[in-house]
Amino acid sequence: MNRLVLVALMSATLVCNLGATSAQERAWKPLFDGQTLAGWHAVGDGKWAAEDGQIVGRANNEKLYGLLVSDWSFGDFSLRLKFRCATGDSGVYIRTLLRPPDQAHGLQVQVGPPGSGVGGIYESYGRGWLVKPTAEQEQALVKPDDWNAVTITAKAGDVAVEVNGTQTAAIKGDPSRPEGQLALQMHSGTAMEVRFKNIEVLETP
Repeated sequence: MNRLVLVALMSATLVCNLGATSAQERAWKPLFDGQTLAGWHAVGDGKWAAEDGQIVGRANNEKLYGLLVSDWSFGDFSLRLKFRCATGDSGVYIRTLLRPPDQAHGLQVQVGPPGSGVGGIYESYGRGWLVKPTAEQEQALVKPDDWNAVTITAKAGDVAVEVNGTQTAAIKGDPSRPEGQLALQMHSGTAMEVRFKNIEVLETP
């Protein structure tokens, strides 16, 4: 093949790939404006606030769970965010169904300090732990005093979780609800502070 033609083809391929990557990045939508809790509503106890470009949840041995629930519902999607939680117990619910006064039914991806099952998948008010990382895995992956990146991908009954770039849990063909709201959690009966930022969703057909 003529060298000029080859270079032209390689350049065109690179442009196409960059265009596809750029388009996908544009498809990621922020779920937090960095200044207010617009698009979310609180359920249960504890206090949620927008501070310094972060969603901050604080609880002091509350009777009820503290939930911050999205106003939107999602079916098939990828969710990415960063969290920081040195004490207590937190989580991210997907496709959840809320029941009074503070029950979020469905799959929860655990976040929190090492030892709490970070990156595992738990079904609240159902089967309990579906996948739970080992203590050794958590210690190797989770930064207790720094930000941790989490990506959750849900397509039909398949759900996968990554923490700081490493897959920590995956389930196939789960019979849970195909659509529902997202919710950030503070566990009842704990004194804690949890922070979230860079919350974005990519909906897939």
